[in-house]
Amino acid sequence: MGMRSWQVESEKERLELRARLHELLHRLKGEPNTLLPFHQALALRPKGEHHLGLRTIEVDKVVGSMDRYEDFDHTFLPKTPHTLERWKRLRALQLSGVELPPIEVYQVGEAYFVKDGNHRVALAKATGQKYMDAYVIALDVPVPVEPGDTVKDLILKAEYAHFLEKTRLKELVPEAEEICFTTLGRYDLLLDHITTRRYFKGLEEGREVSGEEAVVDWYENLYKPTVEAIRRLGLLKDFPGRTEADLSLWVMDHRHFLAQEGQELSPEEAARSYEERFGPLWKRLGGALKRLLAKA
Repeated sequence: MGMRSWQVESEKERLELRARLHELLHRLKGEPNTLLPFHQALALRPKGEHHLGLRTIEVDKVVGSMDRYEDFDHTFLPKTPHTLERWKRLRALQLSGVELPPIEVYQVGEAYFVKDGNHRVALAKATGQKYMDAYVIALDVPVPVEPGDTVKDLILKAEYAHFLEKTRLKELVPEAEEICFTTLGRYDLLLDHITTRRYFKGLEEGREVSGEEAVVDWYENLYKPTVEAIRRLGLLKDFPGRTEADLSLWVMDHRHFLAQEGQELSPEEAARSYEERFGPLWKRLGGALKRLLAKA
């Protein structure tokens, strides 16, 4: 075996060992160990695409694949004997001085998904290459995508894209802040809030309220004031790992529940009440004492 062949074989064995360790660690954590699938990016409802031509891209930002996402782990290490052998052949060509052609990728936000050239990306990552040439097709998506996003993140962002498409919130309220949840299925609850608010606003005013008006009214008079109350009270620090959207939904539901019991509270009063009932233990105890004294 020549020196070059020995080097390739040695690198292949180390790569295989790393891939096995990654797989074991992810199984122990109960986490998926694949690339991001491109079909999840398509669920973000891209408005169109445009060809950017040949570009130099950052290898670290290539995080997904169009149709080979299960053949590599989340760091682009080959997972199957076939992909490993293909990697080995490409590495041998590279060491012999052969210049590999540019890859083809889809750009979605700040992340790239491979259309053609998965093994070349795997080779680039394994050898510490920082940049590589690629023919880039950029998708216009309504929500930002980052290289560190997980499959769950993409699903959440797809739900958000659907919400934006359904409500046209960004068009109706251009200054509206992003609404980011940590749990799936929450945007449908917001749609329910908007529908309910539209119905009752129509009853109160004795007229037909348009969907667009209901969206603006919901954001300006319900969601935004609730988020602002959460910020003023500093509630987010008491619920680590959660977002303002998570808390606002809980507070809005809590406020609605109290209204059903005859307690009409402002967004800030509802946020404070929620914290006293569901926040850290010492605040829950303080809230319970406060309610007891109020009844005395």
